[in-house]
Amino acid sequence: MASVSLNSLLLRGARIIAPDRSVQQGAVLIEAGRIARVFDAAPSQPLAADSVIDLDGLTLFPGFIDVHIHGAVGVDTMTASADDLRRVGEFLARNGVAAWLPTLVPSPREQYERAISAISGFADSEKDPTEVGTLDTCHARILGVHYEGPFVNSEQCGALHREHFRTFSGNSDIDSLPTIKDESAVHMMTLAPEIQGGIELTRELRKRGWIISIGHTRASLDVLDQALAMGARHLTHFMNAMRPLHHRAPGPVGWGLLHDDVTCDLIADGIHIDPMMLRLILRTRTAERVSLISDAIAAAGLGDGNYEIWGEGISVKNGRTQNARGSIAGSVITMLDAVRMMSSLGASEVEVARMASTNPARVLGIDQDCGSIEEGKRADLVALDQDGNVRLTIVSGRVSEARP
Repeated sequence: MASVSLNSLLLRGARIIAPDRSVQQGAVLIEAGRIARVFDAAPSQPLAADSVIDLDGLTLFPGFIDVHIHGAVGVDTMTASADDLRRVGEFLARNGVAAWLPTLVPSPREQYERAISAISGFADSEKDPTEVGTLDTCHARILGVHYEGPFVNSEQCGALHREHFRTFSGNSDIDSLPTIKDESAVHMMTLAPEIQGGIELTRELRKRGWIISIGHTRASLDVLDQALAMGARHLTHFMNAMRPLHHRAPGPVGWGLLHDDVTCDLIADGIHIDPMMLRLILRTRTAERVSLISDAIAAAGLGDGNYEIWGEGISVKNGRTQNARGSIAGSVITMLDAVRMMSSLGASEVEVARMASTNPARVLGIDQDCGSIEEGKRADLVALDQDGNVRLTIVSGRVSEARP
């Protein structure tokens, strides 16, 4: 399919998953990369759109947003070039993802610098489109960067390498972390507030506009409350890499389940968390407070096998990752897989849209721009068929149809 530029595009006939409701046989008008109008039914009068795409029989969701992903299709965000990141973005778009946060593991400064340089280079090459159209491929947008660590608890390292973990002694420890210079870029950090200087770290990061998530942690309830007061309102891969729930020591899991002003994200692959526990979290937290993530590594999209990632061997067998220490080492799922899992457990389409799109955008503070199908928002959309397959992905108004 050749690249075609247009000024406007009408999507019609789909069931549209709008905030708090689904619209049967609705329509969406896209202009200049944005949603210009959402119709609850087919427009009674013909619209002056340059092109019309019939989505009869499909369901239109807001494009998924993955705030925690380390790579895919053989590309690791720690070693990727700008071209590599584009390749990951194309893979993600084919699986319904419109935007993502490349996620970095604890590493030496020079590796951080190389990764941030590639992310910045990719971002510099991107421009918001002033027209819409169809392309051979489109790719998910990079929103910024997610530092998973290095300020985390060595007793909850998971697959991360302890030798690169740090404590916080002053602002120079933050200054040493490379950042993306674009003012619109999101900077997110997963940290353990109980480490030395952890509360001061949380306070300073929030002052600088970072999004704070608690993870790889064994924090007490008192420390968690202090971190919340400093602006940490989210939990990274809930129940994984944190002290487990105990009836005499509820810890981060009990704290996260009870606080209505705290949200969490989940690796919904049925491996990191048993499906029954996913049901329990959905029932207790509700879809309003849950985001889906992939936590995918470079092996995602490549199938079972043995891979060299993060300087060690990681095997993938029946979709389960494992490093030499026997730990689960991230996942090989996509957000689409997570969406299918939560749907199979009884989540409604509206709830799935919240968890895969709206809530991640809200966590990052960009929900006024994207994350739901509403007029004025960025035209990031994905059309799924009845079997949950991606038939169409739209990123900022640019359309890529699924290939046979």
